[in-house]
Amino acid sequence: MLIFLHNYIPNPIVFILGPVNVYWYGLLLAVALLIGYWLVGKLAKKRQLPVGIIESLYINLAVWGFIGARLYHVLGERRFYLDNPWQIFAFWQGGLAIHGALLAGLLVILYFAKKRQLNFWELGDVLAAPLILGQAIGRWGNYFNQELFGKPTNLPWGIPIDIANRPAGFEQFSFFHPTFLYESLWDLAVFAFLLRLFLKNRKKSGSIFWLYFVLYPLGRLGVEFLRVNATPLIFGARLPLLVSAILVVVGAAMSWRSFRRA
Repeated sequence: MLIFLHNYIPNPIVFILGPVNVYWYGLLLAVALLIGYWLVGKLAKKRQLPVGIIESLYINLAVWGFIGARLYHVLGERRFYLDNPWQIFAFWQGGLAIHGALLAGLLVILYFAKKRQLNFWELGDVLAAPLILGQAIGRWGNYFNQELFGKPTNLPWGIPIDIANRPAGFEQFSFFHPTFLYESLWDLAVFAFLLRLFLKNRKKSGSIFWLYFVLYPLGRLGVEFLRVNATPLIFGARLPLLVSAILVVVGAAMSWRSFRRA
């Protein structure tokens, strides 16, 4: 696999159907959503929750999470999109920010729990593992788009990046850290841990939900130190790094509270 990553130059297009290009990015997102839909149903049954209602929540999360992810990205890169407004809807080329999806998702779960009179914490626990699994799958879309890669490296698993996709100042380098792979592997490990915890813990505590907000951002912090893509800076620090740090602190505090309550 290391040799393959080091030598293979990915194509963002899977295949062409007449005038339609089918992109790896969109295909992987669709696969992630379908697997998540199946898994949410299984986990809802484990907790004896109304499967139809939980699946309806999942669909709403997918729609509003997508809108939130795109809106967050567009606002962060507003100068580019003000000059190229037609690119706002070209999501198949990349540009979905997980932090925007998480913020939108939290609002959807809060609204849904209140409207359906369901336990917010239990909904969060059911959704945590499918969410991180979907992220692990979706990250491979960045690989095929040759985006969100890391700093130059001579390691045997460094990935080749076309010169057209290299940021300014890195044109002389050929191989870069596959941060998509690092994050995907981390997400898979978090998924396995959260799923095991879910199957062992049947309390309506929200502990699994908040652990997601500790473990995923921790991995993202490490990745952000490697990435070289342009992103908004706050006080000289990358915005995704700051948001991840805040999520870790909030998630840790809420996890401690939920474990004590359980």
